[in-house]
Amino acid sequence: MDLKARARRLTYLVHRWLGVAGCVLMLAWFLSGIVMLYVGYPKLTPAERYARLPVLAADAYPAPAAAGPRVLTSVRGEPSYVVSTPDGPRVWSARTGQPHGAVTAQMAIAEAGRFWPAGEPRYEGLVEEDRWTHSRGLDRHRPLHKVRMDGEPAGVLYVSSATGQVVLDAPLAQQRWNYAGAWLHWLYMARDRSVDPVWSWMVIVLSGLCTVLAVSGAVVGVWRWRFRGRYKSGARTPYREAWMRWHHIAGLLFSAFVCTWIFSGLMSMNPGGIFSGSGPGPDRPAMAGPEHDASLADPQPVLQALRRAGFLPVELEWRWLAGEPYVVARDASADSRIVRQGTAGLAVQSSWQPEPVRNAARALFPDAPVHAQVLDRYDAYYYARHAEAMNGGAPRGLPALRLDFDTAAGDRVYVDLRTGEPVLSLSRTQRVGRWLFYFLHSWDLPALLDAGVGRDLALILLSLGGLALSATGIVLGARRLGWARDRR
Repeated sequence: MDLKARARRLTYLVHRWLGVAGCVLMLAWFLSGIVMLYVGYPKLTPAERYARLPVLAADAYPAPAAAGPRVLTSVRGEPSYVVSTPDGPRVWSARTGQPHGAVTAQMAIAEAGRFWPAGEPRYEGLVEEDRWTHSRGLDRHRPLHKVRMDGEPAGVLYVSSATGQVVLDAPLAQQRWNYAGAWLHWLYMARDRSVDPVWSWMVIVLSGLCTVLAVSGAVVGVWRWRFRGRYKSGARTPYREAWMRWHHIAGLLFSAFVCTWIFSGLMSMNPGGIFSGSGPGPDRPAMAGPEHDASLADPQPVLQALRRAGFLPVELEWRWLAGEPYVVARDASADSRIVRQGTAGLAVQSSWQPEPVRNAARALFPDAPVHAQVLDRYDAYYYARHAEAMNGGAPRGLPALRLDFDTAAGDRVYVDLRTGEPVLSLSRTQRVGRWLFYFLHSWDLPALLDAGVGRDLALILLSLGGLALSATGIVLGARRLGWARDRR
């Protein structure tokens, strides 16, 4: 047997035996992918959190006796400062300026009741991590107080042991759908902590094997199809048995989509760190500058200025831009305003002008030339997703400032001009990863996202094709195993 024939035979065998178990996994991925279009993994989005906060009264609030970035919000039923410290976030009363004590079970129950007033809270103890709390964004709040909410809607709330705030909500209906959605899709039954190398490499290996399965199947399908002429049966496929025939035809129709989806799923795991940035990344503290000016430290004038402008804030966040202090205010609808010190007093504005932000942002990569562009619409890298998407909780406001730095890594930074915050940073390698994962896996170009139902229908129909291909493969695999047993 010559080399070409050996390679052909090996391709058939690889596809046949990888398909025995691989088609089961691929069927689960396609089924759960359809569910994930509409039900995502539990997360507390900014919009959900702000909607449940009371409006801050324009009162006098003594500053906390701690240095560091701070936010004035409502915690434990009263106005409070949340301060970022080297030991994690801590809370001070905005009434007394004194630190809050440890978060007790009763405090967690009370906070859960304020978040879901219609529910009946039931405390279930402290948890480091469970099936709904794998996000690394929760690490600074662990351990988490778990409070089950009975009633309508029912579900589970997780309360930070560091601040006493609700940091995650998992409604019961979302949990149930997740067993057929994100939990199944990401094989979270095998994951037990936020950083789990065993789980990561398991998913990488399985995705790699299924990619080989899909590609080998596409190759075999093309080899076996008569593009010119027909077989003795009069068909272009050699298979007369129904399951084999439909598996062959479904594979030819949907193999391109199956291959790209399985491969992009592998890319989502960033195997071997191939899409990790190689440079130091942007120097955000340098863009903020020294925090020496305390002209806006008193929140009362800021709150009064916002009320005069017709804006009712539920949260204030103090920030700096090139050493200039300013306050980002947010209301219950997640809309925002910026408060700065102007020549005629406090000025309330909807966003920053590009020039001061561009000048401050040069400090992100101080030795690199930069090209700046103001965006009033989304581009291929900076765009918003609906709340159920994997990155749906990330703020992506417009207008935005896109900054392309001439660094070795080709760094690009997007600054949300509504807040003055760099919200997205991508090196050249990370932008390649965006195409190999997000685009191939989710079809998430802004133009496609704007198609709405049309995009959903296309993804569902193609996923149904993947399900048909996987289901017929499962039947054929089961038969193959049966034949193997009979021969023994």
